[in-house]
Amino acid sequence: MSTATERVWAALEALTDPEIPVVTLRELGILREVNDAPDGLEVVITPTYSGCPAMGQIEDDVRARLAELGVAARVVTRLSPPWTTDWMSDAAKAKLHAYGIAPPHTRPAPDVSVMRFIKRPAADVVSCPHCGSSRTVVTSQFGSTACKALYKCLDCQEPFDYFKPY
Repeated sequence: MSTATERVWAALEALTDPEIPVVTLRELGILREVNDAPDGLEVVITPTYSGCPAMGQIEDDVRARLAELGVAARVVTRLSPPWTTDWMSDAAKAKLHAYGIAPPHTRPAPDVSVMRFIKRPAADVVSCPHCGSSRTVVTSQFGSTACKALYKCLDCQEPFDYFKPY
């Protein structure tokens, strides 16, 4: 890794997600790579899903930070492989919880059997990030953003987002 690449990584470490300002792009797994390319540096970002409305802002934030450094780099949005919540760091999940967003569960291996099409999978138990209760219900498959679902705690009555596993 070159000195320029290390300098860019260090500068981008502090950039936070515009929709969830307590977690960094790197902690979420959106900031994927900083590469030395023949024609200069390349910064690779991957959206949490292909229609993520925050990607324009994220790219602008990356470009602004690079401009502050005086570094010329290309910002590339890469869709393959697709982003997964497996790319989130444990620190990101802890920060989501502290912020009032239930972090995603670990995804099980995909079920490709015919039984998958016959019976509905059991719903994940999503604990309330406010009081810890497991007595929660989904109120909408979409929360404040499409990558989150809206839940309500039946004990403390607080609504909260759940970051859906992908």
